Amino acid sequence: MQIGVESSRAVDNKRLFVVDDDEIIRAALQFMLHDESEAHEVPDVATALAKSERMQPDVMLLGAGLVRKEGVEVVSLLKSRIPGMKLLLVVDAGDDPLVNECRRHGADAVLVKPITVEAVRKQVDRLLGRVSRTVIPIYGV
Repeated sequence: MQIGVESSRAVDNKRLFVVDDDEIIRAALQFMLHDESEAHEVPDVATALAKSERMQPDVMLLGAGLVRKEGVEVVSLLKSRIPGMKLLLVVDAGDDPLVNECRRHGADAVLVKPITVEAVRKQVDRLLGRVSRTVIPIYGV
């Protein structure tokens, strides 16, 4: 287990799909999330849809590159075919016009690169409805 992982989250059986055509981003996100959730790397939308028939994700992290390739309508397609799933769009810049289009089509949240473990986990936790962790440092003990 990694430092900073809350063990109660590691056993709450939340499933995540990391769907991106960039193998490095996909692997990095999966690595950041696998200690607290069941995280799966998925290379494309078609595979994500097929896999979701066997195991439905609670959250899908979707790379903007795939949205550009498939068209913004892919967001509404994923949301309609996988009911109850939260969709987290992963983008290079928060001011990308694609962000607003994806939000209109049902994206629940946006994760802006560069990504950090803390930012990724915080966004995923928020979408899963997990209570945020507050750490209060104690000095002089």
